[in-house]
Amino acid sequence: MLLASFSPFDLSGTAVWFWLTLLIGLVWLRRHGQLNWARREPVLSAADAERGVAGPCLSVLVAGKDEEANIEACLTGLLRQDYPGFEVIAVNDRSTDRTGVILDALAAREPRLKVVHVRDLPEGWAGKNHALHLGVQRADGRWLCFTDADCRFHDARLLAAAVRVAERDGIDFLSVLPTLEAHTFWERVVQPPAGAIMLFWFPPQKVNDPRSTRAYANGAFMLMRREAYERLGGHAAVRMALNEDMHFARRAKQLGLRLRVIRSAGMYSVRMYVGLRQIWAGWSRIFYGCFGTWPRLTASAIFLLVFSLSPPSTLLCSPWLGSSGVALACAGAFTVLAQQTVLWRYYRLSGMPGRWALTYPLGAGLCVAMLGNALTRAAGRQTRWRGTAYTGGA
Repeated sequence: MLLASFSPFDLSGTAVWFWLTLLIGLVWLRRHGQLNWARREPVLSAADAERGVAGPCLSVLVAGKDEEANIEACLTGLLRQDYPGFEVIAVNDRSTDRTGVILDALAAREPRLKVVHVRDLPEGWAGKNHALHLGVQRADGRWLCFTDADCRFHDARLLAAAVRVAERDGIDFLSVLPTLEAHTFWERVVQPPAGAIMLFWFPPQKVNDPRSTRAYANGAFMLMRREAYERLGGHAAVRMALNEDMHFARRAKQLGLRLRVIRSAGMYSVRMYVGLRQIWAGWSRIFYGCFGTWPRLTASAIFLLVFSLSPPSTLLCSPWLGSSGVALACAGAFTVLAQQTVLWRYYRLSGMPGRWALTYPLGAGLCVAMLGNALTRAAGRQTRWRGTAYTGGA
């Protein structure tokens, strides 16, 4: 009876709304297939490492600016790695806190740790890129691994497993995805929908396909053959990029290098941002750096508005739509239910309790606002990150 209210050839606004809502619900149900694929994809684990087998010389590089709260835990986890013949190069990038003091104290008792102190930022460079550029000049490894100061390394076999997989499969550039820590309300609300946007644009099966132009890497863990790093032009080639990981990934695909992205089985984690202010600034920067153009930023915002926010909006608006409201309410309820069945699985796959899927509309709404903020960057507004203001960089 409800379907009889609208003919497929009825072009009234309410009818189009009804059929579009049903279509969105079917699209959400189709995403169960994508989640099934995600559960079958390879995951890096300690089983990929070979105990007692010496690997190629490896240099791990990490840059930190005002990271006194994180840097010691990060380096302690790295220095505990069960990998013969590796070095860690930590770059103190103009810190005004105790980061430099902590690094020097660690280096005094750990011969595998080299410390580089950066005093000034040359014009035309982003801080992290300049710091790592200087760090690479001190590196001796055949393989280079770039990571972030806010990472926590839980499994001592991470480096050995990553290098073995890269060598075994002939990979030039391997990015291992972290487990995202979320301890506060706003982290749990925003991280999953923000991550979903990245998966929409950069699905791993496309990124890992040499025939596809889709390119993605996560700067929390980027492992590269030294020859590949040099072919990419090093950090000098991405000197002003605020998302140097994405730029490296795109250049790798353009040059025909073998790029792969893989999840880890909780081998390391990162807490990206703490508090709504950091979340707002950080994800705005990521969206701007990853998409960088008005069309892609606008398309992402429209995608969220249509597929994420319109189903609950339809359900909420239906009581005020008179006789056609019942049909719209049913379409909205169907689509919201379809959406939630997918989201509960996605949240659990992301390491978060499924009940947080109920907050998805709120998180998606904030992501739309952050995409709007990123659009202002694309229009030329400055981006302030780690105490430095940048214009451009996408």
